[in-house]
Amino acid sequence: MKRLPGAGPLLRDLSPRKIVAELDRHVVGQAKAKRAVAVALRDRYRRQLLAPEVGREVLPKNILMIGPTGVGKTEIARRLARLTDAPFVKVEASKFTEVGYVGRDVDSIARDLVEAALRLVREERRGRVIEKAREKAEDALVDAILKSGGTDGREGTKDALRHGRLEEHEVEIEVPDDKLPQISMMTPQGMEEMGVDLQGMLPNLFGGPKKKKTKLPVSQARPILEDREADALADEATMPQEAIRRAEETGIVFLDEIDKIAGREGQRGGPDVSREGVQRDLLPLVEGTTVKTKYGMVKTDHVLFIAAGAFHISRPSDLIPELQGRFPIRVELEALTEADLVRILTEPEHSLPRQATALLGTEGIALEFAEDGIAEIAGAAAEVNRNVENIGARRLHTILERVLEEISFAGPDAAGARVVVDKGYVARTLEGLVRNRDLSRFVL
Repeated sequence: MKRLPGAGPLLRDLSPRKIVAELDRHVVGQAKAKRAVAVALRDRYRRQLLAPEVGREVLPKNILMIGPTGVGKTEIARRLARLTDAPFVKVEASKFTEVGYVGRDVDSIARDLVEAALRLVREERRGRVIEKAREKAEDALVDAILKSGGTDGREGTKDALRHGRLEEHEVEIEVPDDKLPQISMMTPQGMEEMGVDLQGMLPNLFGGPKKKKTKLPVSQARPILEDREADALADEATMPQEAIRRAEETGIVFLDEIDKIAGREGQRGGPDVSREGVQRDLLPLVEGTTVKTKYGMVKTDHVLFIAAGAFHISRPSDLIPELQGRFPIRVELEALTEADLVRILTEPEHSLPRQATALLGTEGIALEFAEDGIAEIAGAAAEVNRNVENIGARRLHTILERVLEEISFAGPDAAGARVVVDKGYVARTLEGLVRNRDLSRFVL
């Protein structure tokens, strides 16, 4: 199957229905939101098939998710990005109300997106050359061992190395000198810090890359040499250009807490008066603008923006009209029921009980979750959400940690034990906490 440039390995064969099916593996319910993001993602592929002059005019269908906390808004966006190897950035819109104090300018979103794209490109390229890099690193290790007095000859040394018999043998290798001068400066656009490599800017003054020789065991020298060889084979010089293209064509930005900046100037006094200003700062980024990064200029015209908020106090109509118009797709996510919480504990591939079972399994503890135990955990989470504050599925983390606290603390001391988390076990560990509203407020 041919891979579309920068479009994720499976996008060509991912129909909206298949995208929803993939999301169903990790996120319970919320069919409307999944359908919306699936169509938006498929439209990206469709746009790539258009003639360039037409494709430039097709703008992404940005999405506004409306729903309480802990119902899967962030997870849907994050899984969508992972599904297609798309650069992904999550940012809380409310943080930009603090610009001038401890906040950052909105253009930092585009810069962070390029950094995320660069990490993806680097990982992909290193993945393609890692085997060859390991071979070259092995040859370098053999040379270093022979120089340090190895007497088995090249083939004998290589055989001993591959069988792990030389892991503690010390070799001398060159490593980067971490004492090179660097400075940090503030960008004119805002409060974002950027590290500046003086050696890179003034190579004649500092005499090129500095390295120092050091002695390390083979076990520590191997990853350093593998990284060095992988970087050399991965063609780092062209990575920034590829990263910028990936960010422009496939980037996804998740704007959380957008309801916190909804409202007009003068509606409330105090620090809230900056909310409309933040909306107007975000507007060019969402509409499509060009942002300067240390790797070059990046355009945001075709970046997919997914905004989300609870909108308990404000409404989507409280956003400025221009920003509302840039989020044409609105989906409302439903609050989670007790039955939904049961599904969250049982259906996803990496559900919390499966994670806990795997973690304690490393200590030799056999952890089993009975059906009535799962139901009791879900019921406790639902009750605390009703009585204290509804934080959705996040409450499951708190409840489960409380349930497993004793056996987790025992750790290796309980090696060989078999623990069945049934209804009685959960009831004992949560005794008095769930129904004591004042205590639950602080503990759960």
